[in-house]
Amino acid sequence: MEKVKFTAMKDGDREDYEFLNRHEIEFASKTASRLLDAMVDLDESMSGYQITRLGHSLQAATRAWRDGADVDWVVSALLHDIGDIYAPYNHDEYAAAILRPFVREQCAWVVEKHGDFQKLYYAHHVGGNPHSRDAYKDHAYYDDCATFCERWDQNSFDPGYPHEGIEFFRDMVEQVFARKAYDPAVIRAGERVPLTDSTVAGERNA
Repeated sequence: MEKVKFTAMKDGDREDYEFLNRHEIEFASKTASRLLDAMVDLDESMSGYQITRLGHSLQAATRAWRDGADVDWVVSALLHDIGDIYAPYNHDEYAAAILRPFVREQCAWVVEKHGDFQKLYYAHHVGGNPHSRDAYKDHAYYDDCATFCERWDQNSFDPGYPHEGIEFFRDMVEQVFARKAYDPAVIRAGERVPLTDSTVAGERNA
């Protein structure tokens, strides 16, 4: 069997859908590689900064790794702006949708909301609301998003910062996207994990 028999989904049978399921599992297994390839396209996204969006993403992920962050945080930092190319007006939601099945709820929420939190640094210059983040002030992950933006995001536009390359993060991305989607043991709803770990950071920066 090379293709399903149906032309309308309601006409498919067990053989058709078992066939498709096998193909979908194989396709999903290569998600990490496709995302890493897509990261390269960020080099041609949004000009005007002193570095490309790929450079920004690599800086953010490098800062996270050097801060002793766990793999969920590092991969979230790496991919937090991957939506810039395809969803420039809701890039944060786009990135969060990609990450949500495979990382802690905490990390997906931070990525989803980081656009509002980043406004603190620039919105007052362009007629926007720099206090958009206040809408989330009672949320359990508010402080995590504020820290994410302050330590890893807003400061990662520096052409002089020595960051790691994309291949450095490949194993981490592959590890995350090899997980079972929406596994409660991965999502860990309501659980907070610190963004930084001074002991791990000391080992990584030794």
